[in-house]
Amino acid sequence: MLYFSRWKALGVVLTALVICAFAIPNFFSEDTVKTWPAWAQRHLVLGLDLQGGSHMLLEVDANSVRKDKLEQIRDDVRRTLRDAKIGYTGLATRNGAVEVRVKPEDLDKALPKLRELSQPLGGILGTSGQRTMEIEDAGNGLIRLTVPLAAINDRIRQSVEQSIQIVERRVNELGTVEPLIQRQGLDRILVQVPGLQDPTRLKELLGKTAKLDFRMVDNSISPEQARQGRVPPDAELLYGSESEGRQPYVIKKQVLVSGADLTDAQPGFDQRTSEPIVSFKFNTAGARKFGRATTENVGLPFAIVLDNEVISAPVIREPITGGSGQISGNFTVQQANDLAILLRAGALPAPLTVIEERTVGPGLGQDSILAGERASYIGAIFVFVFMLLTYRLFGVIANVAVAINVAMIFGILSLLNATLTLPGIAGIVLTVGIAVDSNVLIYERIREELHGGRTAISAIDAGFARALATIVDSNLTTFIAAVVLFFVGTGPVRGFAVTFGIGILTTLFTAFTVTRLIVATWVRWKRPQQYVPI
Repeated sequence: MLYFSRWKALGVVLTALVICAFAIPNFFSEDTVKTWPAWAQRHLVLGLDLQGGSHMLLEVDANSVRKDKLEQIRDDVRRTLRDAKIGYTGLATRNGAVEVRVKPEDLDKALPKLRELSQPLGGILGTSGQRTMEIEDAGNGLIRLTVPLAAINDRIRQSVEQSIQIVERRVNELGTVEPLIQRQGLDRILVQVPGLQDPTRLKELLGKTAKLDFRMVDNSISPEQARQGRVPPDAELLYGSESEGRQPYVIKKQVLVSGADLTDAQPGFDQRTSEPIVSFKFNTAGARKFGRATTENVGLPFAIVLDNEVISAPVIREPITGGSGQISGNFTVQQANDLAILLRAGALPAPLTVIEERTVGPGLGQDSILAGERASYIGAIFVFVFMLLTYRLFGVIANVAVAINVAMIFGILSLLNATLTLPGIAGIVLTVGIAVDSNVLIYERIREELHGGRTAISAIDAGFARALATIVDSNLTTFIAAVVLFFVGTGPVRGFAVTFGIGILTTLFTAFTVTRLIVATWVRWKRPQQYVPI
């Protein structure tokens, strides 16, 4: 156990030095680190509790999810019955269900067609026995389609998962560092953005659904007539932005092109008027639909609708077949930039409501850092003094190994660009105790071997060899607990699990390579026969 070849010893030293070197950027300012090569720009990110920032808890609008689901079913029913050439009347959403009436003689043909719309909950592999919708014959040719609670909850779950991705893209567009975005419960999303002291703009970005549609303006009726309740069944009354005085428009419900077909959106300036605009590009399918729509409606106004608000309603002067265009609407530079961010990130599947909001000031974060540092220093000093008094020279070796262990933890965390929180600091402090514990097991085993009459070199070799199994078993079981905490826990618990788990791995490395290498070097130098300074 005490023999190290030259290459093995060099490998241990280089491994420890390289990992520790990744912690060096943390001692320099962020501006300095940005001038370094990209591979060297690795550093720890302080969490919300250490540097301050914004904390928000968002809730997905379950009523909107339910409404969208029923509207989708209504559209599917219309398409299915038309494809099957089955006449129907009274297709509408009533009392949380979709109802449609067919002729009694068409009932036996319509029911099987509509039942094809119902799928096992959870997809093809669904095993719960529940389905995405329930279809019943209500009598007299009336068919009622309802969505069970389990299907609604499944749709909410999907909406939350999709919203998390979109929220993350929107937050990252702000240029913030390492935001924490995760699910809480069935319908809530936790957003923590370290370093963001003014959450107003963040709330505006997250509060918009950003559902963009391109539709035609209905010229068959004036907005004044529509205000009197004479809106055609295939149209609706919408209003422009506040900057345009909330001008009313009658807009057809049919969507020519949706924002889902956008591939890019960038803020810019109109070359003729110098006003802020947003330039956009469609994918292949969107470009084809947009080109067809503008070709068929030359000379007619079409509306750009964002979250049921008409941004602009220009007249199509000529077919637009290049798959790109621009949106103008008396924007400020900030509004154009925010709109581009929203369009690039995509539309939320349902509106998000801020139900909890708080801001952690940088002063409070600095107090937390100082308290964490103070606790770490005091704990480390007590551990180091104990090891010195108890094991003398070997205690010094153990303290050096622990210092290298902590440096390696910070190196690995920096390499991963991990976020350090107060619970993470607690995990590092606890790792110091576990690292010392490994050395205590080795040293006490050496003492037992010396008391048993072995020579110094034989006792040291046996101490390392026989403590190996015990240390591996104890650290392995602890590491399993850390892994469980990481996958089951959330927020602070996961921060603790990350640093604690990494600390266990570095402890195993330092205990059986660094500590053993230092002791082996001392043995080769001193060649002790009976006396061991322990």
